[in-house]
Amino acid sequence: MRIDLAWLLMLAEQKTPGDPQVTDWGALVAAVARHEAEIFDVPVYDSPHTRAAALLQLLIHVPALERSNALYASSVAYAYLVASGLKVITSPEQVRDLARLVKSGEASLRDIAEELRQWSR
Repeated sequence: MRIDLAWLLMLAEQKTPGDPQVTDWGALVAAVARHEAEIFDVPVYDSPHTRAAALLQLLIHVPALERSNALYASSVAYAYLVASGLKVITSPEQVRDLARLVKSGEASLRDIAEELRQWSR
């Protein structure tokens, strides 16, 4: 599953109330680049869960929209897992708790990916 700027913008329009404006295009470009990161043709993020975690982490810490960035970042991670063919079952409370954990800076990428794995079991 590959993402691009158009996919990220579509999710911003569909999943955030009031269609907030993009205030940092670089954050979206960085999200695409981080998702596609490779070293010697080996993906840096080797599973849908780690790629979704990388997107979530970046978009929470480098806000792209004028508001609703935690909701947007969570929606991107969720949509990425679904688009990767995974069945995702979670609750609003789990989504909120993960977004808070990521925003606090206390969760590593591995921790975030593990939580996302729990959503797709």
